[in-house]
Amino acid sequence: MPAFKDFALPDLGEGLTEGEILNWLVAVGDEVRLNQPIVEVETAKAAVEIPSPYAGVVTALHHQAGETVDVGTPIITFDVQLDSAADEPVAAPAPIQGGDLVPAAPRLGGMPAEPPDVGAAEEKVSVLVGSGPKRGRLTRRARKAKPATPAPAPAVAATPSSGVRVLAKPPVRKLARDLGVDLRLVGGTGPDGAITRSDVQAAVGSPSAPPARVAPAVDFDATTREHRIPIKGVRKLTAAAMVESAFTAPHVTEFVTVDVTPTMELVDRLRTHPDFADSKVSPLLLVARALLRAVQRHPLINASWDESAQEIVVKGYVNLGIAAATPRGLIVPNIKDAGALALPDLARALDALVATARSGRTAPADMAGGTITITNVGVFGVDTGTPILNPGEAAILCFGAIRDTPWVHEGRIAIRKVTQLGLSFDHRMIDGQLGSEFLAAVAGALADPWRLVDWT
Repeated sequence: MPAFKDFALPDLGEGLTEGEILNWLVAVGDEVRLNQPIVEVETAKAAVEIPSPYAGVVTALHHQAGETVDVGTPIITFDVQLDSAADEPVAAPAPIQGGDLVPAAPRLGGMPAEPPDVGAAEEKVSVLVGSGPKRGRLTRRARKAKPATPAPAPAVAATPSSGVRVLAKPPVRKLARDLGVDLRLVGGTGPDGAITRSDVQAAVGSPSAPPARVAPAVDFDATTREHRIPIKGVRKLTAAAMVESAFTAPHVTEFVTVDVTPTMELVDRLRTHPDFADSKVSPLLLVARALLRAVQRHPLINASWDESAQEIVVKGYVNLGIAAATPRGLIVPNIKDAGALALPDLARALDALVATARSGRTAPADMAGGTITITNVGVFGVDTGTPILNPGEAAILCFGAIRDTPWVHEGRIAIRKVTQLGLSFDHRMIDGQLGSEFLAAVAGALADPWRLVDWT
């Protein structure tokens, strides 16, 4: 007999109260597996795919894409086909943390492994993070065996409105929108016929070259000649946080110009080293390493202000934030305990952080708990800036473009690789002397970077 279960939007971490439905990955009538991604939701911190807490058939979608939904509001209904009269019910598992049956919050962005089969006549009912394991003993009616059918041809993928979802990840969908490609007309070459980036690029006659970055089209109102953009999601959180930071912490910014020719030479050497074969070595890696070493010498820079307790909290660990510009706005994910990582591990962590941010899959937990931040404006060809502190942190380092510049070197004018560093800090916690000494320590390490290369 049918047994309907509503699933409400869960708290995706950090006490978030609402989320915007970006894209439904299932449609009414679809049969879904346990932990299969069903919807992509954008919170004030990140976009995440939410897995299904049930195996069953979708009977209703309660909100459309583009709607903002409060946490705790039902968003989807399933027919889970429970049989309450089963003779030998299976007890629900005891609470566990981070396992496959109750995935921890950071795993919401992916699809946890499905639990092992427990028999043809019954299976455990697993639950999603935030709802807790079910109390008592539950069973699900045995599913009838279905005759084997050939896999559907992946040549055409229909949209969710037609009852069959397009097999394509959100970044691929965005690429298709940017290039004007109708996914229903694209054959998928990925697993289970999923459409890949290469498939989309092939559809416009450029299978290998990445798409050119173009400014998004703006649809101006014919009468007012204006275009209004709702303030929500990442943009809304960033705006509130920056206003709070700017009007709470007294910012001071200092600058230094550095000859980083030795750093660039070291970058070239490291790129050919076997220990870095699986990661990208960039100047940012050594800037991050120099900052981490400077924190060791000046630990008071790595602190926060506790207004309620009237205390300065100095952190004995460094969760290194890297400001990242994404299509949804500025985010600052951080590398946990970055000061404890060997140099090759730090390179891999930076690679993973950047790749995840660009794909829009950064989890809320990855942006929580940062202690000090680097913003790399040099990638945009900008020399320097006066960055605003990430809320809760005492300092942020701005890393500018590296340029060939006439420079006095060993008593002569020479063309050297030169950059500018800017350090903004909270003058409640960091006075001018400490800020200057810290910035000088970072600059000194980049001018003579060989002290940064040990990783045993």
